[in-house]
Amino acid sequence: MKCKIMHESKGRMRVRFCINRMTLKQADTAEYALSAVVGVTRVQVFDRTCDIVIAYTCPREKIIGELSAFSFDDEKNTALVPEHTGRELNKQYEEKLAALVIRRAVNKFILPMPIRRIISVIKAAKYIFRGLKCLLKGRLEVSVLDATAIGVSLLRGDFKTAGSVMFLLNVGDILDEWTHRKSIDDLARTMSLGVEQVWIKTSDGQEVLMPVNEVRRGDMVVVRTGSMIPLDGKVVSGNAMVNQASMTGESVPVHKSEGAYVYAGTVVEDGECTIAVENTAGGGRYDRIVKMIEESEKMKSAAEDKASHLADKLVPWSLGGTLLTWLLTRNATKALSILMVDFSCALKLAMPISVLSAMRDCSRAGITVKGGRFMEAIAEADTIVFDKTGTLTHSSPRVAQVITFGDRDEDEMLRLAACLEEHYPHSIANAVVAEAEKRGLIHEEFHSKVEYVVAHGISSMVEGERVLIGSHHFIIEDEQCTPPDERVFRHLPKEYSHLYLAIGGEVAAVICIEDPLREEASDVVKKLHEYGISRVVMMTGDNERTAKAVAEKVGVDEYHGEVLPEDKAAFIRAEHEAGRRVVMIGDGVNDSPALSEADAGIAISTGAAIAREIADITISADDLYALVELKRLSNALMSRIGWNYRTIIGFNGGLIALGVLGVLPPATSALLHNASTLAIGLRSMTELKN
Repeated sequence: MKCKIMHESKGRMRVRFCINRMTLKQADTAEYALSAVVGVTRVQVFDRTCDIVIAYTCPREKIIGELSAFSFDDEKNTALVPEHTGRELNKQYEEKLAALVIRRAVNKFILPMPIRRIISVIKAAKYIFRGLKCLLKGRLEVSVLDATAIGVSLLRGDFKTAGSVMFLLNVGDILDEWTHRKSIDDLARTMSLGVEQVWIKTSDGQEVLMPVNEVRRGDMVVVRTGSMIPLDGKVVSGNAMVNQASMTGESVPVHKSEGAYVYAGTVVEDGECTIAVENTAGGGRYDRIVKMIEESEKMKSAAEDKASHLADKLVPWSLGGTLLTWLLTRNATKALSILMVDFSCALKLAMPISVLSAMRDCSRAGITVKGGRFMEAIAEADTIVFDKTGTLTHSSPRVAQVITFGDRDEDEMLRLAACLEEHYPHSIANAVVAEAEKRGLIHEEFHSKVEYVVAHGISSMVEGERVLIGSHHFIIEDEQCTPPDERVFRHLPKEYSHLYLAIGGEVAAVICIEDPLREEASDVVKKLHEYGISRVVMMTGDNERTAKAVAEKVGVDEYHGEVLPEDKAAFIRAEHEAGRRVVMIGDGVNDSPALSEADAGIAISTGAAIAREIADITISADDLYALVELKRLSNALMSRIGWNYRTIIGFNGGLIALGVLGVLPPATSALLHNASTLAIGLRSMTELKN
């Protein structure tokens, strides 16, 4: 692609494509394709000017090369663009605002006064009707205040003030609607499937792993505990409890058996089912999510609710103050000064915009937040609970050693373990499968139906013998499998986590898992303390020895080993009873109950589908500093909201006082009030700083 460098500084370049115009689709293609380049940290595309701003850390020559080779028609580039990007929505509301400003300018500077007055009366009818409708319902809300201010201004012949008030109200309505629609759009797009491969059952009963985009209508897809249902379809066999809150809003899992319909994007919490695919496109999942969110108040923060309710509660005081001022002074101008200044515009506009801006900043940092209330919970939290595997440790552990017993072959034991583990998404399971692949071991399906026991392990039948794989607690204590020699167990490498494989009631092998600690883990814990977290707790299903070693290295305040999923959830409930706000971070199926119980549940992006679905926030798996950034942004958001409250109440209160004293005329009060509303709204849109 031919382009011209317009401006350049260290690590930043502004280029212009040499084309006459850029469509929205082309702008999205450029943004997502260039963002995927390793070393590019941020891309902004301006479709109106055909400009692109690129921030990068890689060599400049690489950026030049990528731009030269870029093509809008390249299928690799267009494939990176999601179905919905939000660019069209933003342009729609930008054009609405521009049209409103242009109409205002034409009305004010071109049309003659008589026509302007007629237009003002016609426009005012809408607001006066709203106010009367509200009064007839016996409510005193902001619409009554707006109608009174506009109506009184018109009766006094102050058409200029009435026009200004209506213009600002229109701007506020558009920005409020834009904020709401964009929040819904952002949230719906973050609920992407993230499913790349699925298990297909063939005609001879074998299960084959296949890319999801190759699945066709009528194919049989097998979905098990913790996995996301990739496509719409009908259950043809099996039973499963399906969490479909993201699709239907139901708060409890729904039982699905033969003949039941299931939706793409819902998650199997327990059980297993085979689904006949009916819609390979996901059946309008995006539209259904949008509808569900619109009917829900989930994403509203308490701060937004408080602002909305406070604005309505102040209406009677404003009306009462207006009447009292007129009775005491018999001066309509002073009384009208109170009506010209209300708190609702700024309160109802600044708060949702602040939340949206914070969610946007989170998105840029690789953090997906499902609603403003969860950032509020992060800001107020004093306790954070970490799972160990995949969070404090890397999400990609590896097999360090396979110890076999009874002259069993090491590769055969690893092959069998991989055959069982590949059905269930977890970092340790992935490590076993990856090691088998690395050794070139082909593990075809030669076992019967597998059963997943949450937080314990997997059970199946192979050649008539029961095969188990899982933790020491599951294999030795629960299943009473016979160890070859207790002395051998005592000499297992202590630096590794251990996965036990048992065949026919006897321990056949121990797979040693190297679970390297994240380099940044201890620094992240330290910074969380600095940002206001008073208690950092680690809870893991690993043995006490491993848990203690990790806890000492990371520097957590408290740790618990050999815990079950219900233990994590019970711990969080106990913390709530003690009056603490708790955040939970995890990545596995076994973390789901705790993620749901916490004030804010945080999942790792590479974790199990059920964990991502239940969690309120998802952070990038690249490093844990995203968690620190989330806490910083949440604290900054609440500081901004507090500043907005103080400024709005203080400034508008001052305008009312000056109006009552006769220092400011109503028109000036209205102008300053509206100007401050816009200024606070614009400030709320800016990037959150430290």
